[in-house]
Amino acid sequence: MFGDIPVEISPMYEGERIRAANMFVELGGPKSIGAELVLVSESVEDGKITVVGPEIKDMEEGKIYPLGILLEVSGKQLEKDLEGVIERRIHEICNYVQGFMHLNQRDKIWCRVSKDSHKKGFGLNHLGKAISIMFKDEFPIIEEIAVTIMTEEEKVKEFVEKAKLEYEKRDSKARDLSEEDVDSFYGCVMCQSFAPTHVCVITPDRPALCGGINWFDCRAAAKIDPEGPIFEIPKGELLDSVTGEYTSLNNTVAENSQHTFNKVYLHSIFGHPHTSCGCFEAVAFYMPELDGIGVVHRDFKGDTPLGIPFSAMAGQCSGGKQVEGFAGLCIEYMRSPKFLQADGGYERIVWLPKEIKEKVLESIPEELRDKIATEEDVSSIHNLKKFLNEKDHPVLKRIAELEAPAEEQIEEAGVESAGELVQFAQIPEMAIPTSGGIKIILKNAKIYAEKIIIKKK
Repeated sequence: MFGDIPVEISPMYEGERIRAANMFVELGGPKSIGAELVLVSESVEDGKITVVGPEIKDMEEGKIYPLGILLEVSGKQLEKDLEGVIERRIHEICNYVQGFMHLNQRDKIWCRVSKDSHKKGFGLNHLGKAISIMFKDEFPIIEEIAVTIMTEEEKVKEFVEKAKLEYEKRDSKARDLSEEDVDSFYGCVMCQSFAPTHVCVITPDRPALCGGINWFDCRAAAKIDPEGPIFEIPKGELLDSVTGEYTSLNNTVAENSQHTFNKVYLHSIFGHPHTSCGCFEAVAFYMPELDGIGVVHRDFKGDTPLGIPFSAMAGQCSGGKQVEGFAGLCIEYMRSPKFLQADGGYERIVWLPKEIKEKVLESIPEELRDKIATEEDVSSIHNLKKFLNEKDHPVLKRIAELEAPAEEQIEEAGVESAGELVQFAQIPEMAIPTSGGIKIILKNAKIYAEKIIIKKK
């Protein structure tokens, strides 16, 4: 089946990481452009593989090139609603190819080709053939498939814009549906090859962290591939309508995270936030100095007001971890009426990159739009606090309550003197920011304090 492809094709290579030292070339990613798209067509030349632009053999080692992947599929049972479902599986199937790494989704794809695979003669035409064969094998309803791979910059630019229009059409379908309108949610474990304890929960109000699939996509995926990575979750008992806690989701997360986690809140970054994979489009993060929340996306190149970039935050919460105060999410979730509703929603958001703010502006309450800072307004926590004061942001009321002079000292039962250390937190895992290429991770850390102060509201 793969006889003329010079590298092995197998699920055993899913999760293979290609580090910079072993990389021949990079395709797409944060320093270039790229996108992937599946289109259902009536007429497709089955098995046609087209490469537009430089092939791997014509590329210069260590360089970064743009990438576009277009799959045109046809079949009697194929519907346009299945495009997003098939498209999301590009990630999984590309990673079956030895020496080819595929990360993220949609117009955020980031791929690498290893030096070893290049030496074996691997090319994009081989990638196209592998995709063609495996998709027909995975989805019997695909009767014809044609694959076009682009590396020519102008062609990729045109393709990315076309792809974005298609993504928007898909996303807009689910915006009028809410969690109260349906009887089931969906789970996805596609990213577990990279994040073993991650379980993505998809509801009408909360699309997948990757932004690549919504509730409608999941419903279609579960029907056409019942044994696949996307599965139905009965709605179950609602435990908390504000945080979005359900018995069924707690059980699903426990079962599919190897019982690493047993609770999940859909609409909060505190307590038991949703686990984060690594394919998420953005990270919501807590700023304790302001008791506010910021959101930073993958394409933002600068530092957040905390003084660290997206990459550092992604490292803090990715890999399937559940880290209080951090949560991966997709941009589309920021358009949901339930967006972080347990935390105050947009009344708690104090900073967004300008690009995100413009994308979701219509979903931000009009009276708050000018009160949320961007990188053009502030560059530090100190400046952000001044900005919030000038704009009279609602979060100031929370800050005032936190800074209220009335204090009450609480001692843990059994402690005889105020000077004795009291354990007040136990954290499964926490990374400490460092410099010089060193990363310190505390596992099962216990935090002690001489006294615990709780300020009255």
